[in-house]
Amino acid sequence: MKDPPNAGIQESVEQCLDAEVLAGRRPPRSFAAVHAEHAGFVWATLQRFGIHPPDREDAFQDVFIVVQRRLPAFDWACPVTTWLFAICRRVAASHRRRAHPRHEHVSEEVYGVADPAAGPEEITSGNQARQQLDRILQAMDLDRRAVFVMFEIEEMPCSEIANLIGIPVGTVYSRLHAARKEFAVLLTRTEAERSRRGGIG
Repeated sequence: MKDPPNAGIQESVEQCLDAEVLAGRRPPRSFAAVHAEHAGFVWATLQRFGIHPPDREDAFQDVFIVVQRRLPAFDWACPVTTWLFAICRRVAASHRRRAHPRHEHVSEEVYGVADPAAGPEEITSGNQARQQLDRILQAMDLDRRAVFVMFEIEEMPCSEIANLIGIPVGTVYSRLHAARKEFAVLLTRTEAERSRRGGIG
């Protein structure tokens, strides 16, 4: 009995798909699918890079404009989050360069909401501490800041950070070490400035 028509073609297709799976590659996805799957990651990454809520919507749109333009040439053998992280970094750097001076802004998304049972002095002290943290993070190198926020604030393990942004775990450790040193230097500097102002801010 002869094989039904196109049986050989079907077998070849299945073999190609099996090979694709074994090679760790995924078939290309649409822009809508990438947006639906990774919008949360993009939003969180822009936050980690220090894009505040008033600007984050614009930055989010900027990221996906780039994604839509470059998606046809994307190598699907590569992790999508690594690619998106790199785009977010460039967009965040661009926003940082053209940002105008703003009033103090403390992101409750990152630093948490003040305890409603706290007294006025505790709330004031907590707000000042969060403002100081915000100033230090805004002054940090973008790559070190992102790793620092993910590890120290979001409490993500280094292995997860490495997988998410597509770098070796050793690189995560080195960036985290450098970030902690930078944070300590900036903290000392802001404490000195605060002392000169008489402890205000």
